[in-house]
Amino acid sequence: MRREPRVRRVYDRRETADGRRVLVDRLWPRGLSKEAAALDEWAKDVAPSPELRRWYGHRVDRYPEFARRYRAELETARAREAVERLAELAQDGPLTLLTATKDLEHAHTAVLADVLHHRDGDLPG
Repeated sequence: MRREPRVRRVYDRRETADGRRVLVDRLWPRGLSKEAAALDEWAKDVAPSPELRRWYGHRVDRYPEFARRYRAELETARAREAVERLAELAQDGPLTLLTATKDLEHAHTAVLADVLHHRDGDLPG
C-alpha cells in the first residue's frame, strides 16, 4: 500500500515528518524567502496551467470540474515527467507537497496527492 503524500502550506514551519518538501505551485509564494521555505525541490511543471488556475479562481463550486481538468493536464508529457519525479521521491520516504493556497481541501495539491497515492505500478527501488 502506498503512503499518501502530505499536503501543507509552504508557509508552515518544516516538521520532521515532512520528509522531502516539494513546492508544486507555478509561482513563488509572496513574501517568503527561499530559506524560510525550506524546500528540497520546486516542481513547477506539475502545477495547474495559468489558464486553469485563473478559470478555477478557488471557487469551491468549480472544484469537481477543476479536479477533472487538472487530472487531464497531469497526463501531458511535461507534467507526467514531473509526476514521475514526485513518485520517485515518495518511494524513497515521506513526501510533502507544498502550496501557498489557503484552502488545502480544494487545492490542486489534494488532487495531486490522490494521483500519486493511486498510481498504477510500482517504481523500481
